[in-house]
Amino acid sequence: MDNKYTRREALELGLGAVALAASGTAIATAQTANKAVPGGGNPAPALSEFNKYGEDLETALLLRTSPIAVKMLEKEADIPKEAFRPKRDGGYHIAQCQAFGMSRREGKTVAMLKEDHWCPTALMSYGMVETPASMSKLGESFMRFEVGKYIGILTAPLKKASFTPDVVLVYLNPAQLRGLTMPLMYSGASEISTHLFLPSCAHCVVNPMKTGKYAVVLPDPGEYQRALTQEEEVIFAAPQGKMAGLMAGLRGGGRMYSHRDQYMSMLPDFEQPQFYKDLFKGWGLDSK
Repeated sequence: MDNKYTRREALELGLGAVALAASGTAIATAQTANKAVPGGGNPAPALSEFNKYGEDLETALLLRTSPIAVKMLEKEADIPKEAFRPKRDGGYHIAQCQAFGMSRREGKTVAMLKEDHWCPTALMSYGMVETPASMSKLGESFMRFEVGKYIGILTAPLKKASFTPDVVLVYLNPAQLRGLTMPLMYSGASEISTHLFLPSCAHCVVNPMKTGKYAVVLPDPGEYQRALTQEEEVIFAAPQGKMAGLMAGLRGGGRMYSHRDQYMSMLPDFEQPQFYKDLFKGWGLDSK
């Protein structure tokens, strides 16, 4: 498809084919630039760039809450001084989804070690405990890290995180999800996995890290009951290695994917983009 149509016309098409193609090229370029090299590999974007990603996502998608930087902890020395540790600092336990909520709503850096957790699925999926035989059937339904590999999980608002994330989580509604993922139509649609069943705390962290794919995750009942996740919210998870390409696609679409610049209208015989008219004329249909 040639580029003779404006982005406004592409926006009115809905699929935005012209800008999508341009964004697909931007994504491919960014992903290639960050592709691992045998025996070495390129470094992840600088921490300041990840912080900028957080700001840009909030602004472009009109997010209600901050995207979350997530890092799996291998040793206690990796925990930043500013991190809140529920059991040590608050004298209580919380579920992992509640820690996500504290980071995205309250702006807190939260470190969750084994003693801080109050929900079994996060402990099992993050490999902090052995999965008992009585839970084996449930355990087979979600990916888990090797037991003992990590001692905990660290979360913070992406825009001010003091650490480079392993995964970025974005809580958003379907319209915002569409704006974020549309640039992937031509370059990364096969790189998105979907998870509809519990536990969402596993699917949105373990799966992206182990597969290297994006994940769209339906929050599980615990998210609603205990972490105040809104009914219209879903979780989009991006592994570290995919963030540069994701943001290149979002930025490459310009206003088209910003969400804040989209509009709604309910008009019959609305003004068609030129390529609509060309298609309709070719089919022998009215275009005026």
